[in-house]
Amino acid sequence: MAYVNRPGLSEAAHEVDTAEIVADIEQTHAGHRQLPAFLRLADAVGVQKRRFVRPLAEVARAEGFQERNERTYADVCALGERAARQALRKAGIGARDVATLITFHATGLAIPGLDVHVVNALGLRPTIQRIPMSQLACAGGAHALGLAAQVARASGPVLVVGAEALSAVYQAGDDALPAMIYKLLFGDGGAAAVVSTEMLSEPGMYIEESWTYMHPRSEHYYRLRADAAGYHFDSTRDAANAVAQVVPQIPWLHNPPWDPEFGVIHPGSLKILDLVAANGGCSEKALRHSVSSLLEEGNTGGPAVLRVLERTHAAPPPRDSTGLLFGVGPGFCAAASRTVWAGS
Repeated sequence: MAYVNRPGLSEAAHEVDTAEIVADIEQTHAGHRQLPAFLRLADAVGVQKRRFVRPLAEVARAEGFQERNERTYADVCALGERAARQALRKAGIGARDVATLITFHATGLAIPGLDVHVVNALGLRPTIQRIPMSQLACAGGAHALGLAAQVARASGPVLVVGAEALSAVYQAGDDALPAMIYKLLFGDGGAAAVVSTEMLSEPGMYIEESWTYMHPRSEHYYRLRADAAGYHFDSTRDAANAVAQVVPQIPWLHNPPWDPEFGVIHPGSLKILDLVAANGGCSEKALRHSVSSLLEEGNTGGPAVLRVLERTHAAPPPRDSTGLLFGVGPGFCAAASRTVWAGS
């Protein structure tokens, strides 16, 4: 087994209420024939507030790709570094004790990437094993934790670090329906955790078994692309519905039926969470921390799973409760782990 110690979080500097984004949409798209439909999305998405690395006026202004990308990568590095420092403190280990570093971010194109920044900023060993992942997006947290559990058994403590500045896809002039949804859905943030085979200072859950899955012929569901103006996140109507096809594939849900007592489920959207419950992933009650994270922080991409785990620490299930860790992302891919709560 491998223990996931209490996560460290880093918060973006600026809280943005949904009302501010609605006002920006109304001003930018005044007279647009679909404006009433755009405004109704605010209730459907359900996010009440989120944090951006920069004020909304700065996030929404037009700029070229290079400027936006360089700013985004700098923000990702800052968020990831702060979360990593917190995670080491919470686990009670030093930077030189880390054997492997797993990083993930989809925003901020750079080579070298977040992994090299974290090694240098924290003073990790120059011989550390690095596993950088930049294309998992929303599946990043669940995938990285499952991989870390496997790696920790062979190498020793693993530091998992993820950060996203998804405000980079906020293109004020983009009037496509998916663009409107993501303006209202996404937030920025970082998260990190130490995964170890021994109980450290405050382990919250341990991972018994992990699983990954790629839905066949599904590249069209959603994607991140770039053009001269910067980043765009595109999706089709089938994107969320694909969850209904993926959840039944999770191997532990059958023979005999398994009903996890808590869930650390990526809060991709209210519809995705509803589909996880409707298709037997876990009960609606087990989704409570994922729902509150979505409403109060938005979808922060891969780090969101770790942020849900921190909420689980703050209001934990009973010791020895079984749990499901689950996330989905572009590809259409999924990652899951069967877990048990080890905290007090």
